[in-house]
Amino acid sequence: MDIQRIINLVKETKGIISNREMATHVREKGVADYVTQVDIAVQDFLKKALYALAPDIQFIGEETGLQRMDADSYWILDPVDGTTNLMHDYQHSVVSLALCRQKDIVLGIIYDPFHDELFSAVKGKGSFLNGTAIHVSPVQRLSEAIIGVGTAKRELAKENFAKFLKVYENSQDIRRLGSAALELAYTACGRQDGYFEAYLNPWDYAAGMLLVQEAGGKVSDWNGKNLDPTQGNQIAGTNGQVHEELLNLIRH
Repeated sequence: MDIQRIINLVKETKGIISNREMATHVREKGVADYVTQVDIAVQDFLKKALYALAPDIQFIGEETGLQRMDADSYWILDPVDGTTNLMHDYQHSVVSLALCRQKDIVLGIIYDPFHDELFSAVKGKGSFLNGTAIHVSPVQRLSEAIIGVGTAKRELAKENFAKFLKVYENSQDIRRLGSAALELAYTACGRQDGYFEAYLNPWDYAAGMLLVQEAGGKVSDWNGKNLDPTQGNQIAGTNGQVHEELLNLIRH
């Protein structure tokens, strides 16, 4: 499969994502969970384009939800990861696309149209930012690390913020970008040293997981177990060096 052709398709979404009028047409799916016309338009465009490119590969996306897949290969798409950011023109929203084969992520693309940054990875071939190889940071201790946090599941707010405090007290600092995919991409290229969140759906983390792994890092659930990309999961993604130290703080 021609990865450059897929990258070009993803980059064609820039015009849709930049449409502020579409971004202001909002429907609430759940508590603090929104969808805009941009989300729908990006998903419709990529679903049609990917089907034309490879009609034998099935598709799951955020706006279709988790469903039973009866094929070996399928696309996993988040058309806009960071929808709340998009609504406020807080320019940290991305398109996240992964290809899964037999529960194994073999291709990951994360596109930030606001900063014209295209992160990509093919299993076994490394991670790249705009065509240049990237690697996780060399930081070896949590006390020297910047860690990204995610606030999924509002009903867990007290537990989440207690964990954020523990990590803040034991790290150099914490950050929150409001996009799980972008957090993982930034971990892959060494801008931060790790990231964790209490629950993510596959479309939130599938592409980013491969980026981190191919950049030399580690991604697992909070017990250190490998992830099933067909399921929602707890997520911890790091440069690998601070992984166990971070898990020891957040798993309790």
